[in-house]
Amino acid sequence: MIKSIRVDYRLLHGQVAVSWTASLGADCLLLVSDTVKNDPLRLNALKMAKPSGTKVVVKNTAEAVEALKSGVTDKYKLFIICETVEIAKAIIEATGEKTLNIGNIAYHENAKLYGRSAYMDAAELALVKEMVDDSVDVFIQMIPADKVIKCKSLF
Repeated sequence: MIKSIRVDYRLLHGQVAVSWTASLGADCLLLVSDTVKNDPLRLNALKMAKPSGTKVVVKNTAEAVEALKSGVTDKYKLFIICETVEIAKAIIEATGEKTLNIGNIAYHENAKLYGRSAYMDAAELALVKEMVDDSVDVFIQMIPADKVIKCKSLF
């Protein structure tokens, strides 16, 4: 069962490991990145940050979509953390989920800050708008205690 899908370029860090995982009651974190699996140092660092009693799996987008569609993840209370908005959109499309939490997106060229920590450029905003137009509840929220910013209000 998917508990939540989140965009967070850092994937697994203190806020995710402590606040979000506990708040959601997740027992498995699926980290989806098309770069981490090719970076042994970063991969090991992510695995060391895993919360006690929680399974952590790292997959690229295609592998994650395949696993989610196969049903192999159904036995878990799954928290999916995607490195980019583009990856999150692919996961949303594959699963039919209707909620997306945007947490942290690093500053990059031509990006504007939304909320406290989500920098999005025109291409990312276009992807968010497509999801909103498809009735996906996309919102920005860094930690569970933060006020939710509905992305629908951005358009």
